Amino acid sequence: MLTELEKQIVKRLQDGLPLVREPFAVLAAELGTSEEELLATVKDLGRRGVMRRLGAALQHLKVGYTANAMVAWKVPPERTREVGGIFSSFPEVTHCYERETAPDWPYNIYTVIHRPRREECMAIIERMRQAAGIDDYQVLFSTAELKRTSMRYFCD
Repeated sequence: MLTELEKQIVKRLQDGLPLVREPFAVLAAELGTSEEELLATVKDLGRRGVMRRLGAALQHLKVGYTANAMVAWKVPPERTREVGGIFSSFPEVTHCYERETAPDWPYNIYTVIHRPRREECMAIIERMRQAAGIDDYQVLFSTAELKRTSMRYFCD
C-alpha cells in the first residue's frame, strides 16, 4: 500500500521534471515536503519495486528522428534469447520484444530503431543481421504517429 505522499510523487513525476537547476527541490516544494524526503521516498519506491526506473524520455520526432523502423525478425525458437541479447546490445535499438507468430506471419522478434534518415536505419539493420546471422526479416517504416502516450497512475 502506498502513502498519499508516495502517490503524489508518482503522479507528479509522470509529468516530467521542471527544467531548472534543482528540479527535485521545486517538486518537493510543490508537494509540501523537503527535497531530502522526496529523494528518499523515490529511492525507496525503487528499492521496493514500485518504480522500476526514473529517466529521460526523448521524443524522437521533436529532435529530427523521423525514420522509425520496426523490424520483424524470423528467429529459430532455440535462438530467441541469444539473438534478443545481440539485438538489445545495439545502442540504436530502443525496443526489442519476442511475440507469438501467426499462421501467415512467422516473425517472432521485433526491434525498433529511430534515426534521422531511412538509410541510417537500414545500415544499422544490416549490422544487426550480420551480428545475429538472421536473414529472414521485414522492415516496417512508420508513415504517421497516430498516438503516443504513457501509462498514467493515480489520475482523478
